[in-house]
Amino acid sequence: MAQSRKEKLNYRCPSCFMRDLDVDLFYDPNKKEYYCLRCNFHGDEKRILELNEMAKFRYGLMEERITSYPDDNDEKEGHHD
Repeated sequence: MAQSRKEKLNYRCPSCFMRDLDVDLFYDPNKKEYYCLRCNFHGDEKRILELNEMAKFRYGLMEERITSYPDDNDEKEGHHD
């Protein structure tokens, strides 16, 4: 989603992002917190940054090509279908 203004960077809603939705947060200067119009998420900048860091693990290997898998993916002993 492109920003419409050249101001402070918009934050994305971490709750919506976990569901593959790209939604900008709005800032409430009276409460000094951000909120989402699509879901009920609200929080300060610190909380948003923490949650976005947690979400990065989901896409951590997106640009890497996986060519082999560890041995623990082999069939376990005693397991038969």
